[in-house]
This record gives sequence, structure tokens and C-alpha cells, in this order.
Amino acid sequence: MPALTFPLSRIEGHAQVVIEVQGGEVISAHFQAMEFRGFRHFVQGVPAEQMPVIVPRICGVCSTAHHVAAVKALEDVFEVTPPPLALKIRELLLLGQIIQNQATSLFIFTMPDRLGIASIFSLAGEDVSEEGALLATRVLRVRKAGTDLIATAGGQFIHPIKAVVGGVTSGIAPETAAAMRDEVEAVLPIACDLFDYYWEESLALRERIGTWGDDAPACYIAAVTDSRPNYTGGNIRVMDTDGAVRDAFPARDFRSYLDYEETDYSYAGQTSYGGEVLRANSLARVNMAHQMGTPRADEYLARFRMAFGQPAHALLLFDLARGIELVYALERAMEILAEPLAGEDTDVGYTPRDGDAYGLVEAPRGPLIHHYVIEGGLIAEAEFIIPTVHNVRAIERALRVAAERYITTEKVDMELEHAVGRVVRAFDPCIACATH
Repeated sequence: MPALTFPLSRIEGHAQVVIEVQGGEVISAHFQAMEFRGFRHFVQGVPAEQMPVIVPRICGVCSTAHHVAAVKALEDVFEVTPPPLALKIRELLLLGQIIQNQATSLFIFTMPDRLGIASIFSLAGEDVSEEGALLATRVLRVRKAGTDLIATAGGQFIHPIKAVVGGVTSGIAPETAAAMRDEVEAVLPIACDLFDYYWEESLALRERIGTWGDDAPACYIAAVTDSRPNYTGGNIRVMDTDGAVRDAFPARDFRSYLDYEETDYSYAGQTSYGGEVLRANSLARVNMAHQMGTPRADEYLARFRMAFGQPAHALLLFDLARGIELVYALERAMEILAEPLAGEDTDVGYTPRDGDAYGLVEAPRGPLIHHYVIEGGLIAEAEFIIPTVHNVRAIERALRVAAERYITTEKVDMELEHAVGRVVRAFDPCIACATH
């Protein structure tokens, strides 16, 4: 049976798409994660209290979410409640990850698809316009605000260290918070200008290719509230295809609601909800939001709803939802940085205990769960339920839609190669995280 193989770029980790065709008919479309990480095996026998500094090494991009999820898992089993200031600084830390990740995904990974180029950094060469060079420079400035915010709230950008069981190691000095707020405030209008440009280029892309991609209804999963999203995570919620929240449950009950299966062609498994396709990530959160809770983000959300409805299902709307979140995260970070972030207790004591530990955060790609079994103070078992696995069935459905659009009995339209990239990048998958 003939197979078309498409290596992927501008994603986190290594993956490929394989589409099997027979007589011009698409037989299957598989998203294949090609690497195996195995962290669940590496950490067996590790002292449980070391997990918050070990698991960020799962991924240099998602390290912040893993750091906080590990701390929350230990606090769950140790029965610890951090003080309010610590929770505020953790929120700031996760907002930094949203800014850094959404800026990367929007402007570095998917902007080239809108502009028909290989990389935005090709716009910064000697033979391009001043406007093109300025675009790349402004993109990096927005992304830097996110990485600086992670370093401010987390102690360092890659593999943060500041969240600890019981809170955080320290507050943020007033002068440090003020300087960080000034940086975020200066970047906000730049991010809005870039997002406006991205929105217009997305509309132009829709006109050019004649589709937003897979627009069939799906269920959506997220661990944020429906107003002023807090990415530190509460209950996991599932929205049905009509826009009603059907279930809400804590991380430790996820097996009662989600079905997980492995495949024989990929190191990444996949989940479903009662047999229905799930989608996580930005579009899930925006579909579930009543409001974002900050002025500019709410303006963008209203514009999004007016144009695309609620829930919105078209594939490339993931990227526009990502822009709404980028604006929200910048605005919300400014609010927190204007508050006192020092002078109060930032941690409480605790007594280590054995048992089942569950930690949940809403990572940029969706709900992230860490589950540890602790025996004698050591990790006996570790399980990482990664947001990308919630999207795998949706990715493959969207790939099939694209394949059936561009493959006929007469030919394969090589626009398919571009479509495959657009499909996968819309979900912003992290393969480094998803294969354990």
C-alpha cells in the first residue's frame, strides 16, 4: 500500500505524519512520535522531594509546567496548603510560560505558514525590507518578556527552581517587580500589533486555501475556570460538542472519565472521552471562557465570538485563541506585578508522607497531570499524563480531512505538504513531553 511520509518541523520534539493511500482513497493518517524518553522509568527510586528539580528536564519548553505540577503532587500527598503570596507568584510563573509559549507558537512556528516563508528569521537578513527585519525583532522582544517573567518568578528561565513544597523560596523585591512590570507594559502594544497582523494574515490564508481545516465538532478539555483563567489548575472540565460543560473532576479521577490507549505506530498514546474526539490547548480554554477578565483580551474574545461563534471548531482557530491568551497573560501579569510581592510568608512547613500523589496544572497545551506512588519516601511509580495525548485523535482526524482534500485518483496536490504542517502546528504538540 503506498504511503506518503511527511517529516515535521517547527514543533517541539520529533514526529512525522504517514498517510496511507490506495487507489486514490485515503486509508489512514497517522501522527507518529518517533522518540522514547522514558522519564517514568528514570525517576523510580528517586527521593520524592527531588522531583520538582528533576522533572523540568523532561522538556526545556514545558519545564515550568512540570516544575509546578511536581510540587503540587507532593503538596497533595503531604496535605500542604501554600500561603496566598506563594500562589500568586506561582500564577505569575505560569503566566510567563503562557507568554513565552504562545509567542513562540504564533509568531515563530505558525506565522511562516501565513506568510509563505520557511522562517520569520529569513525576514531579518540583509536583502529584506526594514519592515521584515522589524517584525522578527518585535517577535523576539515579546517572547523575551515571557522568558524574563519565568526567570523573575521561577529563579531561572529553563528548569525553574523557585516553587517548593509548601510555597516558593522567596517573594519578589519591589524594584524587581517594577522593572518587570515596565517590560511587560512596553511589550503589550507590540504583542497586540503583531496579533492584529497575524489575524489579518490568517483571514488571507483562509481566502487563499479555501478552508480553516477540520471544522467538525469535538469535545474540549481544560483545567481552568471560565473567567480570568488561572493556569495553576483546579478541576478538569470537559465541554461537549454543543458547548455545555458535561463533566468536572479532580486529577485523581481522570481514569473514570478518560479512555487511554497506546498504538503500535507511535510512542505517544491517545485519550478519548466516551469514544469522542477530545481537543485540549488554547481553543479549548477560549471555548470554555465566559470572559478573560482583562480589557484587551476581552475585546479580542468578543471579536472572536462575533466572527466564529461558541464553541468554535475550525482547526486554524487554535492559533487565534492562542493570541487572545497571549494578550491576557501580559495584562494579568501587569496586574500581579503591581501588587506587593514581598513582606509576607512565602512557604509553610510540612511532614513528608507516603501515598498516591496527584498534581495538576493547565500547561499551554492543556491539562498536565503528575501522578506519583511514594513508598518509603521514594518514587515507586511515576505517571505523566501529557496534554498532547488528549489531542492525538483530533490531530489524526484533521490530517485525514486534509488528506482527503488534496488526494484524488488522478493526483496528489502537493499543497498537502503545507496542509500537514498547518494541521500539526495548530495543536502545538510537544513530543518531548508525550513519550514516557
